[in-house]
Amino acid sequence: MSAMPLPPPPPADGPAALPPPPGTDMTGICFRDQLWLNTYPLDRNLVFDYFALSPFYDITCNNESLRSRQIHPLDMSQLTKMTGLEYVLSEVMEPHLFVMRKQKRTNSEKSDALLAYYILDGSIYQAPLLGSVFASRISRAMHHISKAFSTACSKLEKIGNAETEADAAASESKAQKETIDLKELKRVDHILMSLQRKTSDIFL
Repeated sequence: MSAMPLPPPPPADGPAALPPPPGTDMTGICFRDQLWLNTYPLDRNLVFDYFALSPFYDITCNNESLRSRQIHPLDMSQLTKMTGLEYVLSEVMEPHLFVMRKQKRTNSEKSDALLAYYILDGSIYQAPLLGSVFASRISRAMHHISKAFSTACSKLEKIGNAETEADAAASESKAQKETIDLKELKRVDHILMSLQRKTSDIFL
């Protein structure tokens, strides 16, 4: 990228004056400067200067060194000659989406990605780490599985109670039926005995 006039850098006490402490989770932060957006176009040439206003920006990066020398901070021909922390523009869909990658360069050909940030319609966010996404998804899945097991256990307990009550009712009904059958059996026996006696009297 060729050198071009850039917006004035943020003041020393601005949000980019100090880098965030190492290990700080900034995925819950959203940065937006409407005044800047109303003044400058958000394109691939100026997006880095907008990003540098955010609390995500580490002022100790190599890009800042290029800015101080009036070289475009995303000039890869210059960044690949340096080692250390740098930001590169990895994806661009002007003017709505820009993805900025923070990485550590060890030589002209090797760099290790650290974090990613995306600028969506002027709002800047830190992309969550893949491990954090997996941990969140697993935690959510475990919560739903545990809830499902609790619900299933509760329903099985109700079914068990209902079956116990049904068995008790069936036993009671069976006992009553057996009692009724015995009475009927005695009555039938009495009738048969009477008929037998009458039959015997006739033939005698």
